Formats: sequence, structure tokens, C-alpha cells
Amino acid sequence: MRRSFFEFLMTLRNAESVEPDAQFANNAFHDQSFPKQETDYEKLSEYLELNAGYLPSMTIFDEIYEKYQDTDRK
Repeated sequence: MRRSFFEFLMTLRNAESVEPDAQFANNAFHDQSFPKQETDYEKLSEYLELNAGYLPSMTIFDEIYEKYQDTDRK
């Protein structure tokens, strides 16, 4: 069974890091409304655009989502 994007994102958490991927993961972890079971790009993107003031650029999400898809193909 495919893991959710949130589950993949949590593998990038690192409270000590200033890297955008880790910062996004750290902030998503604290976002109580994050769609934790979602896998769909469009639904995740819409949620983040409307609710994730902690994400400075959607490019960060796009790049991480691409990595998420790559791990699913392996």
C-alpha cells in the first residue's frame, strides 16, 4: 500500500536543519489540519496554497512531491 505524502514528508524532519525540505516537514508536523492521509498532488497543493503560510514557496512542495513519486516507483 502506498504511503501518504505526509508520511513521506515526515522522513525529512530535522529540527536542527535550516534546509527548506526539513523546515517544511517540521512545520507540517505541527499543522493539525494537514491532510495526513492524502496522496493526490492537486488536493495537497490546494490545501497548501490556502492554508500553509509556513511554506515560503510552492516550489519546495513541488520538488518534495516529485521525490515522493520517485520513491513510489522504486
